[in-house]
Amino acid sequence: MALAHVSPNGVERTFRDDEIIVSKTDLQGRITYANDVFCRMAAYPEADILGQPHSLVRHPEMPRAVFRELWSALKERREIFAYVVNLAGDGTHYWVYAHVTPSIGPNGEVVGYHSNRRAPSAAGVRAIQPIYRELLAEERKYPKASEAADRGAAALRQTLTEAGMTYDEFVWSVTTEAAA
Repeated sequence: MALAHVSPNGVERTFRDDEIIVSKTDLQGRITYANDVFCRMAAYPEADILGQPHSLVRHPEMPRAVFRELWSALKERREIFAYVVNLAGDGTHYWVYAHVTPSIGPNGEVVGYHSNRRAPSAAGVRAIQPIYRELLAEERKYPKASEAADRGAAALRQTLTEAGMTYDEFVWSVTTEAAA
């Protein structure tokens, strides 16, 4: 069952610092598990989202370049942290500080992915937003999604090179600056 297209309404939803959004996906990124916090924040009943692509909560203001970095890390069997803005089924949006890891099966093979998301600090979101706006501006110059992702990824690499950081170092720098 395909879910209806949702447009952002500009309203932000938040969740408590002691809550964790949890989801699991298969190798193709289809949701196999979602906890009650995920369902509440995403504004979907669990029955409607199981089997759906996790991208159903992708906000149009979220740079493709960040997802390119995420998938690259996961393919290398590495964990990754990222600031992500998601779009709920009712049009609201919510920011998360995501930790995504490959799920390893009993024979050492990757069998899916596991993501825990915490509420990000307001300072962290404020720090990441200008960078995401720059990436989006670059991506929007290209009508094809794959080319937009390529160009956004190149812009992200340039930003990281200029800062003298890896992606992981960059995310941690935003997180530690926000905590200070």
